[in-house]
Amino acid sequence: MTSVRRMHVVVSGRVQGVFYRATCVRLARERGLSGWVRNRPDGCVEAVFEGPSDEVGAMVAWCRVGPPSARVDGIESWAEPPAGSDGFNVTG
Repeated sequence: MTSVRRMHVVVSGRVQGVFYRATCVRLARERGLSGWVRNRPDGCVEAVFEGPSDEVGAMVAWCRVGPPSARVDGIESWAEPPAGSDGFNVTG
């Protein structure tokens, strides 16, 4: 049985207006994850991923790079207790 994990991330750099959120949603859904992603007023992108531990880890790793037109300068991530979320969406 695969353990369920929930990670919260904040990504800084040139990550808005470069298909970061759209790519994040597509990849998270392909991996069967739940959670959300949104642009923040400070120019960062914030996301929560919940699901199988290995798939969540793969999404956090992807966040460090982003889509081809993005430039990731930094990422903060921390674990949260699983919340039983359903679906993956853009919020805010």
